[in-house]
Amino acid sequence: MINEKVQNVLNQQINKEFYSAYLYLAMSAYFDEIGLHGFSTWTKVQAKEEIDHGMIILDYIIERDGKVEFGQIESPDRDFNNPLQIFEKILEHEKFVTESINCVAEMSDEECDLATRHFINWYISEQVEEEANARDVIDRLKLFGDECASLYHLDKELGQRQYVQHSYK
Repeated sequence: MINEKVQNVLNQQINKEFYSAYLYLAMSAYFDEIGLHGFSTWTKVQAKEEIDHGMIILDYIIERDGKVEFGQIESPDRDFNNPLQIFEKILEHEKFVTESINCVAEMSDEECDLATRHFINWYISEQVEEEANARDVIDRLKLFGDECASLYHLDKELGQRQYVQHSYK
């Protein structure tokens, strides 16, 4: 059976993952509203991945004979101004999630829950990728400035992103 303290932080993490999906859907809607459908596709795919992340943790808790508890999911901020500002928010949010994942790892270590510590390593690697992806788009948006042709090409590129279901096993 899973350690109760570890179970609690994992349940909190499920909530954060589902909030992340909600946030990415809000961003996707904004991008559709301003005609950047490729950016919208990218954030929709990201939302699906965040749901996967939450579901993987949910399944893990059940597999360890624990109890899944759901918290309220807050409404995301919809105060968006432009793609650069949104991707800066994405990076900030992913850093928050990274910190939260690191706390799960730390709690697993403190409670000598080696199974969870092994499990959470996948998330640690995933967060490195999440932050790098956001930084890549930020760097290019800063490089392009107000150049519409470059934004158009980036929108087309981001629109090519395909959803691949995440799984731990």
